[in-house]
Amino acid sequence: MEETNVNVVTSQTEEKQYSSIRYAWGAICAFFGLSTRTHRASKKRAKLVADIVTYAVLLFGAFIMVYPFWWMVAGSFALTNIRGTGNDILNRMVWWPSISTFNAELNPEGGFRNYAEVFNKAFPRIATGFTFWRALVNNLLYSIVPVFVGVITSASAAFSFAKINWFGRNAVFYFLLAAIMVPGPSIMVSQFVMYDQLGWRTNGLVLVIPGMFGSIMTAFFIRQFLFGLPTSIIEAAKIDGAGYFRIFCGFILPLAMPAIMAQGILSFMGCWNNYMGSFIMIPKGEWINLPHAIQLMEDSGNGAYSGDFGVVIAGSVICIVPVMILFGCFQNLIIGSLMLTGSKE
Repeated sequence: MEETNVNVVTSQTEEKQYSSIRYAWGAICAFFGLSTRTHRASKKRAKLVADIVTYAVLLFGAFIMVYPFWWMVAGSFALTNIRGTGNDILNRMVWWPSISTFNAELNPEGGFRNYAEVFNKAFPRIATGFTFWRALVNNLLYSIVPVFVGVITSASAAFSFAKINWFGRNAVFYFLLAAIMVPGPSIMVSQFVMYDQLGWRTNGLVLVIPGMFGSIMTAFFIRQFLFGLPTSIIEAAKIDGAGYFRIFCGFILPLAMPAIMAQGILSFMGCWNNYMGSFIMIPKGEWINLPHAIQLMEDSGNGAYSGDFGVVIAGSVICIVPVMILFGCFQNLIIGSLMLTGSKE
């Protein structure tokens, strides 16, 4: 008992003998993770401060990402058809428009006036007989058919590049991969002339048929995924008499479905938002897609909605909501597939 008391007194005496300079130095070391025995509390406080700073930075980054979308949603309820104010309401808006469509005195049409304008009145001003639903059907046609057929085509090419040994395989793959480096605008004129001579610009085929031949980037990612599949499955199928077509349909497609689905979703999002393709390749008329039609809402005719930009923003919200829902439902599949594309057998 006497020895224990002596040790307690000695340790308390040593703690009292620490100078303020030594304590400050220990606190600094604790802040950078170099904690000593006498500054464990300082280390905990430093970790707490570091966590607070980290979460503050993440929250700020999330705010920077989310705020533009919130501004768009809020702007879609701005009452911008008032003479003398118009789009100035949007210029001064921070969180919510000063005059919204829910103002019953200024807007007897109801709070969803801008959205009703998009569905009922906006698109017929672009072309005779053209409606929102026609633009939506065009968008679905330009997104579903090329993506479904194109992803299967890319997957078959990826299977050939990853699991079938043939002469010049790597040379052909690297040649196709190098074609990605060619800027799109440099071949846009030749594509425009070729598609115009084929007559694809006036019936929407220009945004359907080329996409059905697949994409080298999609083939590249699926090829990387196929490297992680065991070759023994293919060899066993060959022993049983299966050909490459049966192996691809019966084994490769089911096993590579996560990568195929992920690339299909990404391709769908790209086709859905393909404003430049419709703007350049398709003349103004009934075959334009939804983003192109929303752009024409502002300058169609004599600028029907140039002074009522809230309707244009409402159309933009309608256009991006399906893509956001699709990405929100399948984000884990997309991220997981991209993480697996770097694996090899």
